[in-house]
Amino acid sequence: MSESEKTTLGTILAAAKDEFLAKGFKSASLRNIVKTAGVTTGAFYGYFGSKEELFDALVGEQYDTLMKKFVAAQDEFAALPPENQPGNMGKISGDCMEWLTEYIYDNMTAFKLMISCSEGTKYAHVIHDMVEIEVGATHKFAANLEKLGYPKYTVDPQLEHMLCSGLFSAYFEMVVHDMPYEKATEYVHDLRAFYTAGWQKIMGF
Repeated sequence: MSESEKTTLGTILAAAKDEFLAKGFKSASLRNIVKTAGVTTGAFYGYFGSKEELFDALVGEQYDTLMKKFVAAQDEFAALPPENQPGNMGKISGDCMEWLTEYIYDNMTAFKLMISCSEGTKYAHVIHDMVEIEVGATHKFAANLEKLGYPKYTVDPQLEHMLCSGLFSAYFEMVVHDMPYEKATEYVHDLRAFYTAGWQKIMGF
């Protein structure tokens, strides 16, 4: 890609970012993006095949990094010997949340788009995606606890889903409300402590 093409691409992405932030994906206008970028519609389609592809260029890498890190933390915990899992329940997930917080703040625009402006795209389901992974990991952990002699896991599936949804919805409030980074790190620390204690109570250890 030539320097001229890189400049045009950057201009399109900047115009798209502003349009999506202002109106959200569904209401954003390609016509406005093209006009603001100062390019023709034909030139735009030389870079992107659709509005969806354009949005993906702004948030796709960040979404993939988020999910890979989150899944890796779940896998790391699952790889621990079962007898070591109860004592490490909050550590690995907490360390992951702290890493993700720093990453989110280094890429805040992408996450603002993902969390607040992505209705109509696959990224609108990011919290649901994380909840499903968390629920699956919780079931594996509960099975190990039962093998170790802890009480059988009997949490109602709807309550389980509500608790997991509450965690991730609360976590991303720092993005929704433009929380300062220093405040967000305190918030995540307290959120981590609250949910760890709550799950220990519910799971009986």
